[in-house]
Amino acid sequence: MVAEPYLTLEEPIEHEIEIKGSRFICLLAPAPSEEAARAVVAARKELHPDATHNCSAYVIGGDRRVQRADDDGEPGGTAGAPMLETLLRRGIGDVAAVVTRYFGGVKLGAGGLVRAYGGAVAKTLDLVTPVTMVPARVMAVTVDHMRAGRLENSLRASSYEVRKVVYGAQVALEVVVRESELESFPDAIATLTSGRAAIEPGETVHLRSGDR
Repeated sequence: MVAEPYLTLEEPIEHEIEIKGSRFICLLAPAPSEEAARAVVAARKELHPDATHNCSAYVIGGDRRVQRADDDGEPGGTAGAPMLETLLRRGIGDVAAVVTRYFGGVKLGAGGLVRAYGGAVAKTLDLVTPVTMVPARVMAVTVDHMRAGRLENSLRASSYEVRKVVYGAQVALEVVVRESELESFPDAIATLTSGRAAIEPGETVHLRSGDR
């Protein structure tokens, strides 16, 4: 599967709408893993234990590898599914959504619930400036100790992300390189090390677009 850019959030945001007396309180929160997403949902249920429903949906990973939706007692497919569809339609990943409903006395019907839950997520997304995450590769760079200091300093001052440095017989650096910079990366390393470094490509991940 080809890695693609996706959008995510930097911090949680909450927004409330009211429809026919029912309150729909939407929380969107960053969730880099399924465990984190479950924790967001659990915390919301603990915060609103007397709510009529705490419906949820989350999408994990730029490849949307994990997708979950929960109606929490609403009629099947009327809450979690439209919430999830809204996240996917907007290209959102690594985010958990929880919509808390306090029933206002008027039933909305299946169509009304779909519009209410999907709309709560959509209106909350309208209030945020999402962060673009772009595909990148983890590159293992190995170099001798004499050249390692200059190399590390130069890499940390660049647009690359140095995740790990391990000192042994040689120095191994784990560097994350955006796909748009992959072609020029070997030449940059060769220039900094007089061609004495070895480079081994690793897994595909995502980084913020243009971030240092």
